[in-house]
Amino acid sequence: MADVAERAGVSTSTVSRTLRGLSTVSPEVRARVEQAARELDFAVSRQAASLVTGRTGVVAVMVPTLTSWFMGAALTSLGPVLRAAGMEMNIYVIPDMAEREAFFDRLPARRNADALLVFSFDLTDEEMARLDDLGMPVVYVSQHVEGRPSVYVDDVAGARHGTRHLLNLGHRRIAFVKTVGASGFSFSSQERLLGYQQALTEAGIALDDDLVVATRFGDKRGVAEALGTLLSLREPPTAVFTEWDEVAASVMRALRKTRIEVPERMSVLGFDDQPLAEWFDLSTVAQSPSDIGREAGELALRLINDPETDETRHVVLPTHVIPRATTAPVPVPVPVPGGGAGEGGGGV
Repeated sequence: MADVAERAGVSTSTVSRTLRGLSTVSPEVRARVEQAARELDFAVSRQAASLVTGRTGVVAVMVPTLTSWFMGAALTSLGPVLRAAGMEMNIYVIPDMAEREAFFDRLPARRNADALLVFSFDLTDEEMARLDDLGMPVVYVSQHVEGRPSVYVDDVAGARHGTRHLLNLGHRRIAFVKTVGASGFSFSSQERLLGYQQALTEAGIALDDDLVVATRFGDKRGVAEALGTLLSLREPPTAVFTEWDEVAASVMRALRKTRIEVPERMSVLGFDDQPLAEWFDLSTVAQSPSDIGREAGELALRLINDPETDETRHVVLPTHVIPRATTAPVPVPVPVPGGGAGEGGGGV
């Protein structure tokens, strides 16, 4: 810094104020200092600066995976928000229980970040207490946590609206396919099932546990088995609402193999509006992980820079039903020789 000051003809304190972006430096002096820094290949040491400011210039992010569409889109929008504020992002990937135990044992984000964003983890009370003790803002993303800053979509409302879309098309036998084993996402799973159940109850339709089936995340054979369970019911469904778009795509593949046409004989609805939803022309409930990542970054920065910011603030983002080619009015029952409709009248 002394070398930069000598070349620019200013004091070291002026160099410090310039490179920290303070407004007390004139444009002419700022240009000289920045030019001198470039000529000398000088870069500010975050470690040294943190000794003075008490800040690291880093936001830590805890995620269960980097391979999901949701996480990629959220982090892609989060990065520019932090960079615009002169902050860097440090990502901790916690894919399994062993890594999770190690993280909470060591808490590597302590003293190495100014805030922590926790994406889609169902934490225990003990784990949340550990994060509370970090002495930094902790923002929960894609989940709401009472009494703590959170950014999320209303999964209950989204699933309720999706189910109403099927109800408005005349469907009364609506199945729900949930997933198990999706690391970090069981919170959304529970909320989406609840929204489906609420919509049916509001419509005066009794809940039928036989219409709720589960499959392991990413298990195509499991999807086919779950669909087989639904099709073997005495009164099979006329519509299937799936927890994720990937599951909806697997359901459509399985239906195609059994020569059940979508949507002529079975409507299929997804949740998320991933790129594959448009490729499959899939009706879905859309959320925006890009908006979630951006809002989470902005909330973290407010908490870092303004101690008066409400530490219990919740940012709730909307969902939207996107009707496409995989949902249609309930099929007309096929007459059976001898009079009457097919057994159960489901038409499947």
